[in-house]
Amino acid sequence: MDSTFIIEKSVLIVVVFAITMVMAMYSTYAERKIAAFLQDRIGPNRAGKFGLLQPLADGLKLFAKEEFFPNTPNRFLFILGPGVAMSTALMTSAVIPWGDRLHLFGHDVILQATDIDVSLLYIFAVVSIGVYGIMIGGWASNNKFSLMGAVRASSQMISYEVAMGLSIIALLMMTGTLSLREISAQQSGMNWNVFYQPVGFLVFLICAFAETNRTPFDLAECESELIGGYHTEYSSMKMGFYLFAEYANMFISSTILSVLYFGGYNYPGMGWAVEHWGVNLANSLGIIVLFAKICFFIFFYMWVRWTIPRFRYDQLMNLGWRILIPLSIANIIITGICILAFN
Repeated sequence: MDSTFIIEKSVLIVVVFAITMVMAMYSTYAERKIAAFLQDRIGPNRAGKFGLLQPLADGLKLFAKEEFFPNTPNRFLFILGPGVAMSTALMTSAVIPWGDRLHLFGHDVILQATDIDVSLLYIFAVVSIGVYGIMIGGWASNNKFSLMGAVRASSQMISYEVAMGLSIIALLMMTGTLSLREISAQQSGMNWNVFYQPVGFLVFLICAFAETNRTPFDLAECESELIGGYHTEYSSMKMGFYLFAEYANMFISSTILSVLYFGGYNYPGMGWAVEHWGVNLANSLGIIVLFAKICFFIFFYMWVRWTIPRFRYDQLMNLGWRILIPLSIANIIITGICILAFN
């Protein structure tokens, strides 16, 4: 393995991590601005022009706040919880294809930190580890409300991972690959998977809301019942890690939705653009197109939060086990029949 390859991938990993953090940081700003728009308010407008420096002010506030440790015998686990949550949120971005390629310094640079054949399995494996960060933090807080929120979050995430995994199986039957890069490549032009798998997309979208603990599935941290949920006892940047992890997960899940069902970096006329405008310009436009799709889904997350009321917990589990899982299984069967009939 030559040094150029190592430097290239190292730079790409740092850039991807930085983009994830910036998107998570400014998602907090977008959340408050969208909430203000929907509620006929102004929102943050003091820190910088149009309030654009508000995320930096919030981060500085979290860094400056006093560190608080509850009366817990598990101080190490109390610190480990938010670290695990934040690490898993960042690790999922490693296998996402952010674009096709750029021709720089005499060779092609693949716009993906690592291209493995089992990218989807990697994502599911990392996401399933994220629940430990929540469970460890809630249990180590030595607070009954934190523990209850952690139990809710873990049972919710485990339940909806089943339906999410089943919704992906039908997509895999069509594409025949677990590689996100190959799935993106198969959706050139407007040949998007959402047209062939609308039910699978709907199930995946609902499960993504539940996996990221977003409204109407935010039972793990509902203020009216559990004060603040699993991060009730956290302060300073440990609480900031939990909050950033949620927004980073929202950004990554929006990216995965765009890649799996909406063509990723592909756009109509991309082949013509590569031929007439060159590889760099055409693929740079592809990166912009991908981020436009991501921003749409992030807006959709926030729109739903400020529009739909929170479910009861029994409704949450009933939707996952009695509706989404049977619907995913039916979608797999119908997809199999269609593949056999048309092939």
